Amino acid sequence: MGRVRASRLVSLLLLLQSKGRMTAQALADELEVSVRTIYRDVESLHGAGVPLYGDAGPSGGYQLLDGYRTRLTGLTEQEAESLFLAGLPGPAAELGLGDAVAATQLKLMAALPSPMRDRASRMATRFHLDAPAWYYDPERSPFLGVVADAVWRERLLEVSYRRWRAPEDVTRVLRPLGLVLKAGRWYLVAQGSTRISTYRVSQIQAATVSEESFSRPEGFDLAAHWTASLEDFQARQYTGSAVIRLSPAGWEAFGSHVLPVVARAAEESVVDDDGFFVATIPIESVAHATGMLLRLGGEVEVLEPEELREQIADAVRRLASIYL
Repeated sequence: MGRVRASRLVSLLLLLQSKGRMTAQALADELEVSVRTIYRDVESLHGAGVPLYGDAGPSGGYQLLDGYRTRLTGLTEQEAESLFLAGLPGPAAELGLGDAVAATQLKLMAALPSPMRDRASRMATRFHLDAPAWYYDPERSPFLGVVADAVWRERLLEVSYRRWRAPEDVTRVLRPLGLVLKAGRWYLVAQGSTRISTYRVSQIQAATVSEESFSRPEGFDLAAHWTASLEDFQARQYTGSAVIRLSPAGWEAFGSHVLPVVARAAEESVVDDDGFFVATIPIESVAHATGMLLRLGGEVEVLEPEELREQIADAVRRLASIYL
């Protein structure tokens, strides 16, 4: 039996053990294979004596015999190593799980065979994951534990929240759906009275967990929702565009002075007869773009729009009146 197929059979067993009854189509989707392949894999497991049975019909599917548990300890070297990169001790501690993460790693280390233990230990001493971005102090989020408790137990959460627009201080009753750690900052994804929104946990001024439970929206996927929210935010944030001309030195430095979405747009630039790079980039506003492009000094020239060009020229004149 090939290594890939053996790994798939193990994954199939673990899926059934963790999720219970699953249809052949659901298993095929999870394992990214055809339904016919699932049928063959089930026959192989039957032949190996695994108590796996299937029921026909709309509510049917494959299921392990009640009480059957696999005793799978065959981690590959890469899997064992990756587990020591999977945990972020700082965020785990913020959630009150620091001791649990440390204990889990100790138990895993003790259970591994000696050669794999050495490799996993070496991985932990050579790689460290640091989530926060440069130049930002860690945010204080005193109500993170309360929020996490509401998320985990699916309880309504009443918060006093400080936002950037008026009225600044508001009170909301939320259905907390998940927590996301982004660049060292915690965000709460929650359903309010009308829609699902994102709240910065550090901006929560008070929080109370209710004993009233709620039902999560059917089919809600936190990771997919977060990705879609980021894309929507960028689409709403960058409502205009500008055409710029960068010197070779400006081209080299450009990515260090702008957000990734702007840098990616500049990659579509063309080189003119003088060896300068001409690119169309998205901008939030003329005022924001003025500050962003002034960082590059004389290594960039704005060609369009005229309003942005004039604002930068005005800023340069004011600077000259101070320093010259």
